Amino acid sequence: MIQYSTPEVRAGQPPRRGLPNLGLGVGLRNQHFSYLMRHDPDVEWFEIISENFIDNFGYARRVLERVMSVRPVVMHGVSLSVGSIDPLDWDYLKKLKALAEFVQPAWVSDHLCWTGVAGVNTHDLLPMPLNEESLRHVAERVRQVQNFLERPLVLENPSSYLEFKHSTIAEWDFLSELARETGCGLLLDVNNVYVSGYNHGFDTEHYIRNLPHDAVVQIHLAGPTDCGRYLVDTHDQPVPAAVWELYRLAQELTGGVSTLLEWDANIPDFPELVAELRKAEAALRGENPGAPVRKSGSASAVSNPVGFQLSTSDV
Repeated sequence: MIQYSTPEVRAGQPPRRGLPNLGLGVGLRNQHFSYLMRHDPDVEWFEIISENFIDNFGYARRVLERVMSVRPVVMHGVSLSVGSIDPLDWDYLKKLKALAEFVQPAWVSDHLCWTGVAGVNTHDLLPMPLNEESLRHVAERVRQVQNFLERPLVLENPSSYLEFKHSTIAEWDFLSELARETGCGLLLDVNNVYVSGYNHGFDTEHYIRNLPHDAVVQIHLAGPTDCGRYLVDTHDQPVPAAVWELYRLAQELTGGVSTLLEWDANIPDFPELVAELRKAEAALRGENPGAPVRKSGSASAVSNPVGFQLSTSDV
């Protein structure tokens, strides 16, 4: 198993793959570039979408350099396609590694999913069949990626809208075994747990309670949309009450890990975004700062986990 150096962690907190608790953070989005170039950001860290900065040496790189000079940065990818049966994209991985060498992120993350076939990227996070065969396949690919990047790899649970008949392993058990076998970290997206639990009818608290909590190094928060039969992971509104409840449970079980608020469409001004993020502090005090999930017609809701700068609904 690959070994990593251990950065400083907050006093009294359990080790999590040797990775620190960065506190409360937000995604770096181009709508906030001007603000961030003129103000000291009232957050503790930033997460970038890796693909937005690969081969990007223009103004966005200048903003990234500015942010890196004042706050820790984590890289979050959407194109690793670790669950695909296509060969690993080594050209992409070389560019990802080069970006990581520039950014020096606390860690690099992506999703437990596949994103296309025959070399064509759909820019969507597609669900996998979860069984012993796919577990062996993904575990080997995770080991290859970690050895190549020479950095911690953290994998997120995606939201999903269908399940495979060939699945024989619950998602929480699949992630648990993957973390045990490879030493990868887990990015627990509690909004995605809520969305998938609603769509598939599983117990969301059971999901969170049955993860290896010492492997969870980061939590994502976001707001979905209620489309009737399904919840859709839209990342375009405040975090609802049910997600804040799952967040509080996750933080109790982990002992406290880095928290990131995702907001990728209808993005508010930076101070408003920070105000939503700070609700996490109220949630951990036992309050519930959320509201019901917004209802919408299914035709107007688009699953939006990507947050590309050119098109926030390119999924």
